[in-house]
Amino acid sequence: MVFAGNTVLHDVSLDFRRGEVHAIIGENGAGKSTLMKILGDYLTATQGQLNLAKTDVKFASPKEAEKAGIVLVHQEILLASHLTVAQNIFLGRELRRGLLVDDVKMNAQTATALAELDCLASPTARVEDLSIANRQLVQIARALSGEHHFVIFDEPTATLTPVESEALFGVIARLKQQGCGVIYISHKLDEVKRISDRVSILRDGKSVGTFSTNDLTPAQMANLIVGREMGELYPAKPTQHDRAPALQVEDFSVPGFVHHASFSVAKGEILGFACLIGAGRTELLEGVLGLRFGKGRVLKNGKAVDFKTPRQAMDEGIAYVTEDRKGKGLLLASPLTNNLTLATAESFTAGFLMDTSREAKALDAAFEEFDIRAKSRKMDAGQLSGGNQQKLLLAKMMLLNPDVVVVDEPTRGVDIGAKKQIYEFISGLAKAGKAVVVISSEMPELIGLCHRIIVMRNGAIVGEVTGKNITENKIVMLATGTHKDAA
Repeated sequence: MVFAGNTVLHDVSLDFRRGEVHAIIGENGAGKSTLMKILGDYLTATQGQLNLAKTDVKFASPKEAEKAGIVLVHQEILLASHLTVAQNIFLGRELRRGLLVDDVKMNAQTATALAELDCLASPTARVEDLSIANRQLVQIARALSGEHHFVIFDEPTATLTPVESEALFGVIARLKQQGCGVIYISHKLDEVKRISDRVSILRDGKSVGTFSTNDLTPAQMANLIVGREMGELYPAKPTQHDRAPALQVEDFSVPGFVHHASFSVAKGEILGFACLIGAGRTELLEGVLGLRFGKGRVLKNGKAVDFKTPRQAMDEGIAYVTEDRKGKGLLLASPLTNNLTLATAESFTAGFLMDTSREAKALDAAFEEFDIRAKSRKMDAGQLSGGNQQKLLLAKMMLLNPDVVVVDEPTRGVDIGAKKQIYEFISGLAKAGKAVVVISSEMPELIGLCHRIIVMRNGAIVGEVTGKNITENKIVMLATGTHKDAA
């Protein structure tokens, strides 16, 4: 398969069976998503043949592939943001009552589909008002609402917490029992091990092999993905020498999302935030940092501050790495240099013009420090893999030279090799005496990185775990409220 002048798949041959879960794993840029888009006819292969039920097939459009029962749940959110949840799920195949669209029936069926995924979004809510995680669940519900013999999931749990992921795994188990084939792409090797029957590994557009999942451990999968021994995924937690709080938040509320939250993070500490979708962790930090309206008391190094805009927070030495790197963090259609210097543009001006030579040197330094990999320094940010986009976003915010760093979903959609690098970078920030806040849906990530983890539920902080109490069971019990039953 040749794409944009580059060969991205080399003679890859795979077979998929109904009634099994077949995982496809590999680093960013290995060709996984490209292969899946070929199966769903979103891309056309330059050579090779697709065979369905022992018959060679060639689809004229993705709609034809869907009619044949091949459904792709994209990694990117492809919904009409101005329409309601129900309108998106039935878009192009609306239910009718006579000549009129039957909104009542569509809303009822949508509510049932969302309940199967433990999604609390209202069928009548507009997609643009939903969290990224709920948008992903709506996208999954849409895919499963039509006829399907093979369902392709491309990074479906990247935005989901463990509880929401469990609901999806239940749906996948039912699809398998019904004789549907499931093709599953994920960087989360523990879940690949848990739910798949076979696993195929791609590296640099080539097939490494297909294995029975029972024959591989997640560590062995990681080694096959990168072609070398990976070692420990998480670095040792840095020793805290200075317990002085760098950021204190007291009685902080964000209308409609968070009420009366208080927490602090010390210099040299990695503080985690865990909760279920919609509990308010991202909204809390966005409120504190001036990205949305909030009220309460905030102190930076003991001095009272009140951030009305994110620029004010940045000027006070606080960097925020957004969870939505494609929508809010980077300008995907702009060059790497422009993205890198966007938050610190005034530092790269010479008179009224940008000092392009200094920008180029800064990009070279970012490539070296963050191990950003690109075929050309002149390419646009959207042409980078997910892991390299995340590294570019981190490099962009680190040009602020912050002493407090808030990272929301640091490794979403990032392969195992890049994850290890990002974890080492976060640990290095704490070792350098910076206060770090990590918001994550990945429980092992929080447990492996953080000194303390704050748990939220329904817009409130309901507990904190530290030391030997940092376990998945303790966190889930707090997040779901079941700790009260166990008490």
